Amino acid sequence: MAGFLLAAAGCTSNTEPTDLANNPAPTIEADSAAAPTDLVSLTPDEQQLAGIQTTTLTQRVLGAGLKVNGVLDVPPDKMVSVSAPLGGIVERTTLLQGMYVRKGQALAVISNPEFIQLQQDYLETQSQLRYAKLELDRQRELVREEVAPAKNAQQAQARYGALTAQAAGQVARLRLAGLPVGVRPFVTTATLRAPKAAFVKAVNVAVGQSVMPTDALFVLVDPDHLHVELTVFEKDAAQLKQGQHIRFTVPNDSSVERTAAVYLIGRTVDETQRTVRVHGHLDRENDPALRPGMFVRAVIETTTRRVPALPNQAVVDYEGRQYVFLQQPAAAGYQAFRMVEVRRGEMAGGYSEVFIPGAEAADATARYATEGAYSLLSKLKNASEE
Repeated sequence: MAGFLLAAAGCTSNTEPTDLANNPAPTIEADSAAAPTDLVSLTPDEQQLAGIQTTTLTQRVLGAGLKVNGVLDVPPDKMVSVSAPLGGIVERTTLLQGMYVRKGQALAVISNPEFIQLQQDYLETQSQLRYAKLELDRQRELVREEVAPAKNAQQAQARYGALTAQAAGQVARLRLAGLPVGVRPFVTTATLRAPKAAFVKAVNVAVGQSVMPTDALFVLVDPDHLHVELTVFEKDAAQLKQGQHIRFTVPNDSSVERTAAVYLIGRTVDETQRTVRVHGHLDRENDPALRPGMFVRAVIETTTRRVPALPNQAVVDYEGRQYVFLQQPAAAGYQAFRMVEVRRGEMAGGYSEVFIPGAEAADATARYATEGAYSLLSKLKNASEE
């Protein structure tokens, strides 16, 4: 409860109380010692000092869902391991974990003496290919003049075809290594480039390190299509359905609740943990606060019954009863709030189900104090004691 004392500006209300659903509320009277006066007015400065914030009733699913844990992840096609196809020595890299790289951006420079042999072999094959083409043309001309047998032309054709295939394979090998094709002088280094725009998740090498073709030098991740991977116990799997609503929070931002929907439900049970995997698509995929690998706490809603709810801090307890503060129309530079007795129902995910009496329950535009609600209660208490 706020410890400061605001200047009293309270007045009384003579409206008759309305019975609460299934739980009659006592009459709130101005001269009752059990409850303070029900109206409090604040100047703009007082409202700012108290940190008053308001919100409307929201319809939420509370208390009916599976509480589960999981992680944020990306599909396999959004995570890339980068390796040196022919191995070598890492000559240069400037990458750091968390950096953003563009498609085609240089990641590292790899040196390998075998690169020289690859380029030499290709140029030698090109020379042989040119000679084989001339020989094929000559043999075809001799066959047309009936000077040489057709077998000679066929052999020349086979030789030319074999060299053509050999040259194509060498070109592919050079390009795989990141080497130029048919360029002199020969180079001893190749540049590894990013296959797509992404963030650097892991750097597994250092300058001077010898690497093999099977080594993952870098891991890149594209977070544009984040999803939640949840773990549900086997006994609860029967309650799962595609399309169910998911509410989740992350540890570094637990005050903000995010939403997703069940997209896929695992068809096998983990034999060790006796759990089922659930894949959920986020309603907002490009949230900058979310990152792959983050732990999440989630609730999978297993019912569609929604109830009126307010943030927990909007409901204040006083002498064993619960109240909310309903914003009134501003007048003469003052903002008024009326204290309304309510009954609290289910609580989950930072929200409370509230049973509000009278017409306010159906008023979708009515606003209730959330932050600063206890400050309003403190003002009423102080005013009633004067």
